[in-house]
Amino acid sequence: MPDAPTSDVRLLAPAQVAEVLGVTVDEVVDLIAEGRLRGMRVGSPAQWRVEEASVGEYVDDQAEEARRMALWRQSNAASFPELWGTGVIRNAD
Repeated sequence: MPDAPTSDVRLLAPAQVAEVLGVTVDEVVDLIAEGRLRGMRVGSPAQWRVEEASVGEYVDDQAEEARRMALWRQSNAASFPELWGTGVIRNAD
């Protein structure tokens, strides 16, 4: 059985999360289903709620992924001479 939320866990409605992330509610539910956001169904009728801390973690993960992709693009755009010198090999005859 999943751990019950403690008093320091704040739960947000998918609409609140969607507003923060700039996505649709359906996309928030998809992120929960993919395990990228921690969510649970509570109440009767059961409605999705998302742990506020997981939203921050998701944003941090997205920022890190964007940083890595920028570095990757930057490394692909760099020319080899810039990285390793002129590339001229001279024979020692």
